Amino acid sequence: MSTDNNRARALGRELIDTHNWLRGELERVTRELDDYREDRAVRPLRELHGHCLAFCRALASHHTNEDETAFPVLAQRFPELAPVLTELSADHRLVADILTRMTTMLTDVTVDNVAAVRSEIAGLSAILESHFQWEERRITAALDELSPAEHAGSELFGTADHTNYPTLDADAE
Repeated sequence: MSTDNNRARALGRELIDTHNWLRGELERVTRELDDYREDRAVRPLRELHGHCLAFCRALASHHTNEDETAFPVLAQRFPELAPVLTELSADHRLVADILTRMTTMLTDVTVDNVAAVRSEIAGLSAILESHFQWEERRITAALDELSPAEHAGSELFGTADHTNYPTLDADAE
C-alpha cells in the first residue's frame, strides 16, 4: 500500500481513536461520580467538577469540528452521504442539549445532586455509544477514501487538544 493510502486510511482510524478516547474519558467521569454517590470519593469535588467540564468541552469541540469541517468535506466528496451527515449533526445537537444540562448541573455539583448528574451521564453514555458506532459504520470508509491532502485529522475531528484536558490518574481507578 502506498504512503498516500496509509495516510488516507489513518483518517478513518483517527475517528475511531477519537471516539475511543472520548469513551474512556466518559468512563472515568462515570466512575468518579459513582464513587461520590457511594461515598467512596477519592478526589476533591472540585477535581471531579473540572474533569466533567473538560470532558464536556472535548466532546463539544469534537462535534463542532465534525459539523463545521469533516461533514462538509464528506458531503462535497460523497453527496450520497448527505442524509447520514444530516442525521449525525442532529445527534450532535441532542448531545449538545445534554451537555448544556450537565454543565448547568455541574456549576453546583454536590453530594446531594451527584445522582442527578450521574443520571444525565448515563443517558449521554447510551446515546453516545449508539451515535459513535453508527457514525463509524457509516463514514469511516468514506474518510479512508479522502485524499491525504484534504485535511488533518485534528482539523476534522478536533483531536489536537486531547492532551490539554485533565485525565484521572491510573491510581484512582
